[in-house]
Amino acid sequence: MRVRLARPSFRIWMALLLLLVGGIIAWLDPRQVTPPGPVPRDEAGEPDFVLEMARMTRFDATGNAHQRLESPRLVHTPHDDVIRAVTPLAHLIDQEGRLWVASGQIGRLGPGGNPLMLSGDARLFAPQERWQLDTDILHFDADTGHAWSDTPALLQQPPQRMRGERFDAWIHDNQARLSHNVRGHHPPEGAQHEPATPITLEEFTP
Repeated sequence: MRVRLARPSFRIWMALLLLLVGGIIAWLDPRQVTPPGPVPRDEAGEPDFVLEMARMTRFDATGNAHQRLESPRLVHTPHDDVIRAVTPLAHLIDQEGRLWVASGQIGRLGPGGNPLMLSGDARLFAPQERWQLDTDILHFDADTGHAWSDTPALLQQPPQRMRGERFDAWIHDNQARLSHNVRGHHPPEGAQHEPATPITLEEFTP
């Protein structure tokens, strides 16, 4: 004996079709958000906000942008009002409009956004003068425009290079100084030397 199954109604077919279309749209939706990374915890306590792929710009009293900080991850802890950054890249603009570029493996902005400390392969680059400083820890006070390092530093302006135990730069005055046990290499004019590796701004641009 044959049993004839009931044919699905029009409403059932429509419901199945809507479910199928919804599933395809969800699969093709490019706006799916990547889950955030783990919430960092340290001695400063739990953060109140975490920014990923962030660009932070600071303005002076006259409304002009004078500092931009870019980082894949910025973390602010309210306990000490400190912002910590991963592989930060800082663009510093002095009073004459000159650009200075600083970078490091770890960044730390003090309370109120000042001073900035970069540690781990810290670097300060002056594109206009074509010199570059490499050190372990670099500090920068945005209020005074003073950058300094108390750790051994290498200052290069190819083909010249110098080493010292302390470095100071005043970006508004366009002055830099290397001190304490300074030693360097200064090829005489006309002397043949190996071509120096050029320092380019692109090395500091993501």
